[in-house]
Amino acid sequence: MSKALKQMEMADLRGTFTGVRDLVLLSVKGLNSLGEYTLRASLREKKIRLKMVKNSLTRRVFAEMGMEFGEDSPFWKQNTVVAWGANSAAELAREVHGELTDAKKANLYREKVTIKGGVAEGQALPFEKMRELPTREEAIGQVLGLILSPGAQVAGCLMGPAGQVAGQIASIAEKKEEEAPAA
Repeated sequence: MSKALKQMEMADLRGTFTGVRDLVLLSVKGLNSLGEYTLRASLREKKIRLKMVKNSLTRRVFAEMGMEFGEDSPFWKQNTVVAWGANSAAELAREVHGELTDAKKANLYREKVTIKGGVAEGQALPFEKMRELPTREEAIGQVLGLILSPGAQVAGCLMGPAGQVAGQIASIAEKKEEEAPAA
């Protein structure tokens, strides 16, 4: 490949991956056209894109973007297909894993598509850890739960004794009403 072609390919990769910080790297070997079409179409419905890349050029572009994984990284062994999209790294990993393990399509992908690993916010992660991360909505829910928890505890502390006092006053009032007609 001439230097001019390499420069054009690297410019295309820069344009494609500008602003992308969450990736899943796959290796595809021996996948027929039906399997590839099915994989791409299923992931496209979930707003996830796939691109087969040349390892040496992609490694350089990612290093320029601050995602340096080293030449000895397992990401750069064999051929590489990059998956990106979705709202978060966890959602991306879950969708890709779900597609590859779907019982109806398992025969299409079995031993032909393997997951090399993931990248979350520019940092390499084992794929299983990436799947365990909370999605954006889950993280917001956890933060809100932590913020609201002390307030709920304070309200419970205030309401608990007040409820007991109100219950005691109500029982005293009922006893007085019962005693009054008997006299």
